[in-house]
Amino acid sequence: MNFADLLYPSTALFLDFDGTLVDIADRPHEVEVPAGLVPTLAAFKEYLGGAVAVISGRPISQIDEFLAPLQLPVAGVHGTERRSASGELTLLSTHPLDRIEQAARQLASQHSGLLVEGKRGSIALHYRQAPQLQELCLATLQAAVQASPGVTLLQGKMVVEAKPSGASKGGAIEEFMREPPFAGRTPLFVGDDITDEVGFSSVQRMGGLGVKVGEGSSVAWQRIATPELFRQQLQDAVAIRAGKAAA
Repeated sequence: MNFADLLYPSTALFLDFDGTLVDIADRPHEVEVPAGLVPTLAAFKEYLGGAVAVISGRPISQIDEFLAPLQLPVAGVHGTERRSASGELTLLSTHPLDRIEQAARQLASQHSGLLVEGKRGSIALHYRQAPQLQELCLATLQAAVQASPGVTLLQGKMVVEAKPSGASKGGAIEEFMREPPFAGRTPLFVGDDITDEVGFSSVQRMGGLGVKVGEGSSVAWQRIATPELFRQQLQDAVAIRAGKAAA
């Protein structure tokens, strides 16, 4: 599959961040943004009339920091916070996470390979450096979430995360599609994780396309092998568009 073949001037492009635009790091703050990625995204923003958004589990502030000086529409923390193309910020209601944070930090204090990440409205427990603790992490947070109304447990790659029940990447994409410059376009969402599956379902239900990066079962109708290959295809697509414009 060539990603350039999926892009049209009428496309609304939605992109996951970790594992899609950048390689996953052992710790969230250790992610490296490859040279050329920001200019490539800026070129797509211009080509698509601004209809490019990042849909991430990270907070909006982190996405802005990684992509500076470029600032795109972003849905952060799985849709708990969302910044429109016009700059308007929408924050979903959150629920107390004290019980969940206490359980996660207590477990992390007992196992050096675990990392607790606190975000607005969510608590994530990373076990990438201790994969043998997956079931323990899942069971610990499940018990805490069951005792915390309004909160849902989300499983991702080497992470379990408690988030508001009403927040999802699919819901965030649907909200973007009701607004300019996304409204009336055909949505295309590229992601890599279990957390992106609801986004794939949403765009395909709207007549668009989901693209899965990497291995694993998925409802997405297209697939790209690795983040590195996806970045290369993004750059190639920019070059193709520039060549057509100059012709």
